[in-house]
Amino acid sequence: MELHVDRERCIGAGMCALTAPAVFDQDPDDGRVLPPARTPAGEWEPAVREAVLLCPSGAITVRD
Repeated sequence: MELHVDRERCIGAGMCALTAPAVFDQDPDDGRVLPPARTPAGEWEPAVREAVLLCPSGAITVRD
């Protein structure tokens, strides 16, 4: 799973951080998603995929 976040598209809704907190975090200054430091562990894959679906701006994408 290759994870990509588009900070320019992000609106800071925080659904990703709520859905997969071990993978996503928000910038304390502007609330936008921070790029993950690594590929998410396998046990987080279902939550990451849910976060992609819940993101209101479509700022998160995954590629297998």
